[in-house]
Amino acid sequence: MSKNTNFPPPAKAPPVLFKTRKIYSYWLKLYRKIAKPERFGIGERIDKLFLELLDLINSSQYSSGTDKILYLEKSIAQIDKIKFFSEIAWENKLMTPREYVELLEGLQNLGKELGGWKKSISIKTSRP
Repeated sequence: MSKNTNFPPPAKAPPVLFKTRKIYSYWLKLYRKIAKPERFGIGERIDKLFLELLDLINSSQYSSGTDKILYLEKSIAQIDKIKFFSEIAWENKLMTPREYVELLEGLQNLGKELGGWKKSISIKTSRP
């Protein structure tokens, strides 16, 4: 067995899941730099929201029809929560303006992709 641990994740996962993981990895870098009191407060809250988002998107790939739409709607709502708490973190100078913008842009793009995925599923499930 090879000792190479740098192999990519399975290719069957939807691209939006890979993008979410990438944004989460960026968040982790920011999270580790936050001072302990804030890290265990708002930082931990944002982290939990991200983990729940990853779980929702992962679950959506294994569901179908109205269940998939429900998971996608919850995922989009989760992104809004992350953006809300990230704004509070930025306002309290827990991340630089550049870091905040980069995180926000990633979340906005992710929301657009999830919205597009939800729309395409809605169209497919509404056909007779």
